[in-house]
Amino acid sequence: MGISIVVTSGKGGVGKTTTTANVSTVLASLGKKVCMVDLDIGLRNLDAVMGLTNRVVYDIVDVAQHRVVVSQALVRDPRFEDNLYLLAASQFADKYVLDKDSVGTIVEELKQRFDFVMIDCPAGIEYGFQNAVSIADGALVVTNPEVASVSDADRVVGILENMNMPITPHLIINRIRKNMINNGTSMRIDDIVNHLGIPLLGIVIDEDRVISASNAGQTVAFDRDSDAGRSYQHIAKRMLGENIPLDLSDESTKKVGFWGRVFGRH
Repeated sequence: MGISIVVTSGKGGVGKTTTTANVSTVLASLGKKVCMVDLDIGLRNLDAVMGLTNRVVYDIVDVAQHRVVVSQALVRDPRFEDNLYLLAASQFADKYVLDKDSVGTIVEELKQRFDFVMIDCPAGIEYGFQNAVSIADGALVVTNPEVASVSDADRVVGILENMNMPITPHLIINRIRKNMINNGTSMRIDDIVNHLGIPLLGIVIDEDRVISASNAGQTVAFDRDSDAGRSYQHIAKRMLGENIPLDLSDESTKKVGFWGRVFGRH
């Protein structure tokens, strides 16, 4: 039996889809069987980010409405042998076409086949968000070092904590700019962590290579010259229990502590 992890934030545009894609590809490269599920009904970006749009024939709504079975809707990423699949969102359906029961049934079936079911959550905290988080075993909360983003993440953390997920929600701080932290014009890492009150899983440096890779239908995680790529590598390895320290040189990050098996149970 695998585990389901929802990638969420509250605020749109913070990098949930990019995080889902990069973390999933690293896990797959490390030998784990991974299925990415796009629950952003009506927008459907995960297939584009992964360069798999032309391979999508059926989507999650087709499965929920019993037009096809799950295996028919899964899109295999040939770059990762048999380890990485995508279940795309519908581009045209209304978000209310899915409910918790139908999504839960699909995710439970996927957990029988995959080690990780990575769920790309829609923005906000309403209907689509509720469907996504209600069926997840754990969560990655993505935020940027900006007041509005952290404020929305705080609301999401409160909701997740009330759900008593079997796996503790963890934090990813995305689009970090070292120079802004060092000169005091950005929120500090430890201030964000202390405010949100959940364990920090990783930080991702802001750089142009992330956008370039996404536009090319690739992930930046395997770019050896990319700081962001190394960040995603480290995040995935921490999810598997490796003890990898943070790679940001700012002194304030050293208060966060060392890493054990970060996805520990309550």
